[in-house]
Amino acid sequence: MTRGAAVPDAKVIPLHADETGGRTRWRLGSGPRAARPEPVAAPAPEPEPEATTQELPPEWEEALAETLAFLRRRLSGEYAVDDFGFDAELTDNVLLPALRPLYSRWFRVETIGMHHVPDTGGALIVANHSGTVPLDALMTSVALHDEHPAQRHLRMLGADLMFKLPVLGSLARKHGSTLACMPDAERLMSAGEVVGVWPEGFKGIGKPFRDRYKLQRFGRGGFVSAALRTGVPIIPCSIVGAEETYPKIGDIAPLARLFGAPYFPVTPTFPHLGPLGMVPLPSKWYIEFGEPICTEGLGATEADDPMLVFNLTDQVRETIQHTLYRLLSQRRNAFLG
Repeated sequence: MTRGAAVPDAKVIPLHADETGGRTRWRLGSGPRAARPEPVAAPAPEPEPEATTQELPPEWEEALAETLAFLRRRLSGEYAVDDFGFDAELTDNVLLPALRPLYSRWFRVETIGMHHVPDTGGALIVANHSGTVPLDALMTSVALHDEHPAQRHLRMLGADLMFKLPVLGSLARKHGSTLACMPDAERLMSAGEVVGVWPEGFKGIGKPFRDRYKLQRFGRGGFVSAALRTGVPIIPCSIVGAEETYPKIGDIAPLARLFGAPYFPVTPTFPHLGPLGMVPLPSKWYIEFGEPICTEGLGATEADDPMLVFNLTDQVRETIQHTLYRLLSQRRNAFLG
């Protein structure tokens, strides 16, 4: 192609000037550059509405208010005590909280079969007894209140000696205990209460450590007669761990007679360490509630049948003994569980 010759059918694209900073800059295009749209400012955020709900008071204030209300009721006498001396308010607010550190942290109690205890109505819990000091009864009462969905109170049947002790006897009454006699037991169960009995008595808690977890005689079966007369279920209860709290390795009989006690125990720590020896060893506990034995429909006439009473008593005892052996076989260590 020769210089200066025209290009046939060539489309001419006009050049437009663009003034920028005092200089002229040329660009190809079909017209003036469109102006860029101005940015739209984002709407200002609306102010958050002020909180209308009041902040809850701290937990310590609630606890203080409840404590002051409890003290006010105690000082004014506005609390109820039943015919047996049971003080439910004192038990829930003072006695059970005092026992919970032993239950949850020291003995680390685990419960099994709590669903066998009915939510309502009377029942008779029959358990093995051990440990030199009857802590097993107290731990069972904490278990029924804290682990059962209905938070049931255990009305324990105790020996005469317990109610003759100063201070402790009065506290036992307020905690729900009563004398181990059949009329009182039948009244409680007929009223829909859960009653606890430890048929081995002092023979169970005072036996030597070498006989641990070997059940003693269950007496004449009075508890079975009471259950038959009231038609409540009998629930076997097996407790493992109490035997190791105060291992009894000896007995000072003269001191026992002097204090009017069934025995004066000698343990690895008491009386050698004095008051320090009274601290229980931190054994691991298991409390299992077995399948109920139904007595409904048998009636009061069967309660006077000595053979039936003996057979049911032996059935409860054997159930507890076999459960103890099973729990012991599953336990790795007396203090670690």
